[in-house]
Amino acid sequence: MGYLKHGFASETHQTCGRVNSYEQGRTVRAPDYLLIGHITQDLTPWGPTLGGTATYAARTAQALGYRVAVLTSASPDLVLDGALRGIAMERLPAPATTTFENIYTPHGRRQIIHAVAAPLGPDAVPPAWRSPRIVHLGPLARECDPALVHAFPGSFIGITPQGWLRTWDEAGRVSLRRWEEADQVLPYADAVVLSPEDVGGDEAILAEFARLAPILVVTLGAQGCRVHVGDEVRHIPVTPQEEVDPTGAGDIFAAAFFIRLHETGDPWEAARFANQVASRSVRRPGLEGTPTPEEIATLK
Repeated sequence: MGYLKHGFASETHQTCGRVNSYEQGRTVRAPDYLLIGHITQDLTPWGPTLGGTATYAARTAQALGYRVAVLTSASPDLVLDGALRGIAMERLPAPATTTFENIYTPHGRRQIIHAVAAPLGPDAVPPAWRSPRIVHLGPLARECDPALVHAFPGSFIGITPQGWLRTWDEAGRVSLRRWEEADQVLPYADAVVLSPEDVGGDEAILAEFARLAPILVVTLGAQGCRVHVGDEVRHIPVTPQEEVDPTGAGDIFAAAFFIRLHETGDPWEAARFANQVASRSVRRPGLEGTPTPEEIATLK
């Protein structure tokens, strides 16, 4: 289709010598899909649960049949409880795990951040993980060094930039910030996914991001999504579902979109597919909303 900025990366088969990289106790080969961002501890009405783009997107990519790895940072006492079983992980040590409290109101989501783990930069990437087919940069609390966008020549680069658009006060109350580095990051991505909420609904900011990014997708919840490719903009609708918990739906959408776009080169088809995957996720709470291979197989 000619939409993708980078060519497709060929699969490599290397071994990882980092002792804290693992996949069910086996030596880790190069991943197909590499997530970079913090796994979080989310405080929810159902009690504490694992969260973060890295968690939701990694599980989605795995359900889509990809070999997945996560570069993250968290405290040693964070218990994964099998949430990322079969997914390789490099966990940089930190005194605390990034912890969010999401409060949903009729006027939108309010967030409180209680702790932030260690930053993530190019030097933290294991040598065997430097040529994945897809790299997904998913910062939540400005933990990802923008230089990561240049660290994977030949890989498809997908970005969910919400964490670069956040700041917080001494009490942890999250608010929006101007993303000064946007012009240093977005032109080097293959695709970018975000929501109007990430920019406070400011259409001027979304228009600027669409100008900078080769492909920009604005997720619209029950209304589907809006896809910007150059000067062309299309609204891709979706069949609404009964909503139980919207947490993670945008991350699930992003992983499905990046994968289908990488496979087909067609952003409209990728958006249609990602809509289907993400819309089903809101029917179940927390990580239960991530798709299963069986669910993926039923999608057209």
